[in-house]
Amino acid sequence: MTLSEFKQRVDLYEKLMRLDKPVGTLLLLWPTLWGLWLATGGAPDPLLVLIFCLGTVLMRSAGCVINDYADRDFDAHVERTKDRPIATGQVSRQEALWLAGGLTVTAGMLILPLGKMVLELSVFAVFLAASYPFTKRFFAIPQAYLGVAFGFGIPMSYAAVHDMVPSLAWWLLLANVFWAIAYDTEYAMVDREDDLKIGIRTSAITFGKFDVAAVMASYAIALAILCGVGVVEKLSWGYQSGIATATLIAGYHYTLIRGRAREACFKAFRHNVWIGAAIFSGLIIEFNLLPRFVA
Repeated sequence: MTLSEFKQRVDLYEKLMRLDKPVGTLLLLWPTLWGLWLATGGAPDPLLVLIFCLGTVLMRSAGCVINDYADRDFDAHVERTKDRPIATGQVSRQEALWLAGGLTVTAGMLILPLGKMVLELSVFAVFLAASYPFTKRFFAIPQAYLGVAFGFGIPMSYAAVHDMVPSLAWWLLLANVFWAIAYDTEYAMVDREDDLKIGIRTSAITFGKFDVAAVMASYAIALAILCGVGVVEKLSWGYQSGIATATLIAGYHYTLIRGRAREACFKAFRHNVWIGAAIFSGLIIEFNLLPRFVA
């Protein structure tokens, strides 16, 4: 293999792993960081943060490879996905499986020092990541399943810090489920016509003409749960300012999706990284900035 051919192969793997599209990684990372900051009162071990950040990138990449492998017979018929490496035959199915396996094993090695409970939870996390793509065959709202998969860094964070998972972590996970239903329904609204033709089930199809209302209701439930978490934890205006900002951003998304235009819906989906960032910023203000001003 020449150097040029090697570089071309690396580029294909990068595309397959979506390293050129960081939105999905951030949607997976923000809930994990919420969990780490809440579990430690805003003072996580830097090494722990690094491990979870690297693990997030690796597992998101593995999930993308598995997703494309699972959808290999569908992607070629969808406008947005027809040029993906497996759909075009540029990456073989066997290569994809080896790549996904290598990424998963590497992520697993990262968490070896974090304790037995984290390892046990990681097995379930891998199962969620590997099985999610297939839920689109039979779940009416696979986006809810995605929310569990994308939010499983929350209980893993608590387990890494406290060697147990309190009820608060599961409430945070539930909030993430509703957030995922909101943003991934926006994503599904982009592909609705193609998905109807090929027989894939999505929340955009299930909700039908109530899709916009369902998205906004899911945002409202997610943010209400997160607000409640702040009340239970006795967090002040610093945290709640992040929730308020996220609420304003969600309101902006309504202006984008109400017309159901593809580009606008896709823009709303991508813009969700700012909702996650707003909530995390609230945690930074609460735990890391306010105490300095008070002191």
